[in-house]
Amino acid sequence: MLSYQHGFHAGNRADVLKHAVLDLLLRDIVKTPRPVLYVETHSGRGRYDLTGEQARKGGEADSGILALLNGKAPAEFKDWLDLVRTRTVKDYPGSPALALARLPASARAILFERHPAEFKAITENLAADPRVLIREADGYSGALKLAPRGGEQIVVFSDPSYETRRDIEALALWTPKALKRWPTGIIILWLPLYRDGREAEFGEHLAELGANLIAGARWPVKPDETSSLEGSAIVGFRVPDAVARSAETMASKLEALWAATAAA
Repeated sequence: MLSYQHGFHAGNRADVLKHAVLDLLLRDIVKTPRPVLYVETHSGRGRYDLTGEQARKGGEADSGILALLNGKAPAEFKDWLDLVRTRTVKDYPGSPALALARLPASARAILFERHPAEFKAITENLAADPRVLIREADGYSGALKLAPRGGEQIVVFSDPSYETRRDIEALALWTPKALKRWPTGIIILWLPLYRDGREAEFGEHLAELGANLIAGARWPVKPDETSSLEGSAIVGFRVPDAVARSAETMASKLEALWAATAAA
């Protein structure tokens, strides 16, 4: 499916946990001298103007990143929010831009994006960075062809659109291949939490594959809301234990914040 464009949803509540945990992981990884190969299977356009036409159409950032920036956010989100403030909401960092902001000059980044408009946009936004290679190709098959150079720590982030149930099935098939392809690689998946619970079986499948990070946050859903989502989760394999524990704390505090905001 090539209809999804993340610009309509950038900075929403689902983005908050995803980007905050990814930022936490990246800040931890760069503490070691080992070079990093960062890979994304579904990159989007890399960065977003939250005041632009796409983002303002649904106003989803209002209850997401903008609520945190304008309110009292949990302390665990400070480092990520400081980065967002520095860039401003006109240049909100999606996961590729976030990674490039945190990774050192020695890192490499390979970004896949199939959507023609999104590929054009991410090329314009990020291709000038000498660390980056952007490919207009299927991220699942493309990523599996990659191998880290000697000494590199590979970090692979996958955030598909989940437009249909087949997107979950595709990720379910890809994940064990990825774990086998990179025996020491860190793999991070973003998972939507649906009101009808359709992701539950997939979540169990990921747990059986050995995920050591499963952190989810749900938000209160109003009776008249039309969205099928009620939360999001981050699932990680071979994530440093301290990062996994901190991510779980972040998810718990975020869910509590959303509940308190709705009750106010």
